[in-house]
Amino acid sequence: MRQGLWNPLPQLLPILVSAGVAVAVWAAWLGWDQHRDVHPDGSTTGPYEAWQVIGLVLTLLVLVYGAASRGHVAGAVFGTTVGLTVAASYDWSDDASGLFMVGVALVMLGSLVGTAIVSSATALAGRHGGQTRA
Repeated sequence: MRQGLWNPLPQLLPILVSAGVAVAVWAAWLGWDQHRDVHPDGSTTGPYEAWQVIGLVLTLLVLVYGAASRGHVAGAVFGTTVGLTVAASYDWSDDASGLFMVGVALVMLGSLVGTAIVSSATALAGRHGGQTRA
């Protein structure tokens, strides 16, 4: 019986790639917009517009679907979640109120749940998609 060293790279590579892509997608959609809009009544909104967040979500949806359809469900779920969490933490860390960690935790939980649902549905559809019924 041949015994070799366990090589974790094939299992870690999809996670690392998904995390890197998630950070890059965050930077492309949200990373460049850092100013808040001040309205005439003194209220502020932003720094992101709705179209930026929608673009981020749709882009990640395509990427998560692609990874999960190739059998990299763990990479799609955990890599994307880690990447978005790291990007949000870095992007929001200059918040003076200290509440940025609440937002980071919500990004982490939301992305974990969202990617798990999309990845599970994709894997399930792929498993049943190849079967024909008589």
